[in-house]
Amino acid sequence: MISTDTRPAGPKRFRPTLWPTVFTVLIVGLLVALGTWQLQRLAWKQGLIDALHANQALPAVELPARIDDPEAWRYRKVGVTGSFRFEDEIHIVAYDEASKLGYLIVVPMVRGDGTTVLVNRGWVPTEKADPKTRQDGQVAGTVTVTGMARPGWPQGWFVPDNAPDKNIWFWGDLAAMAKTAHAEGALPLFVEADATPNPGGLPVGGQSVINLRNDHLQYAITWYALAIGMAVIYFLFHFRPDDAKKARTP
Repeated sequence: MISTDTRPAGPKRFRPTLWPTVFTVLIVGLLVALGTWQLQRLAWKQGLIDALHANQALPAVELPARIDDPEAWRYRKVGVTGSFRFEDEIHIVAYDEASKLGYLIVVPMVRGDGTTVLVNRGWVPTEKADPKTRQDGQVAGTVTVTGMARPGWPQGWFVPDNAPDKNIWFWGDLAAMAKTAHAEGALPLFVEADATPNPGGLPVGGQSVINLRNDHLQYAITWYALAIGMAVIYFLFHFRPDDAKKARTP
């Protein structure tokens, strides 16, 4: 005969167990830490955006002979005057707006005061990487370039290593580029030329990307929501009747 206990369950109470508690505390702590980190990133990114807008509103100025704080010049409109040293140009792998592979052409410019600036003149397709194929753009003598100042940028997680011996670069190691281009002591930032056309049409200037996305608030909310959900599941799991019994079969 099968006997089933049909007595009403006793009152429920919170009865935590060891290992689920340890696991939940660790996971919730990690999720909260990630959410807090994203809030910190939110403040950092908003600061960059505010600085971008402030610098964009300033009139273009000539770069000084010395720059102690490159970040203060990020995205600032600038002008530089000097002569290019085309034999030392640098090639940074990049895609154009149509996702066509090519290179950004960075050339050291020697100014009248003797200082050197690395100027990103713009993009060329891979078949035009050799300067001999675009000699119309090799402007001799003193020229003036207007554009935007930008410090170097770090290597991303999935970005290959630079190959200076092959003159193939993937990220903005400005110090290494200056050394390769025989421009040690160059100002600690790039000047990215604006869209003013170059003779012969190449390089194509105006390659600066200044759209800074700020999704960190959404990320923070997601991490905090996951932490709350984990805590709710933990409490529901441990909120059980005092006399919970399973059906017995004698």
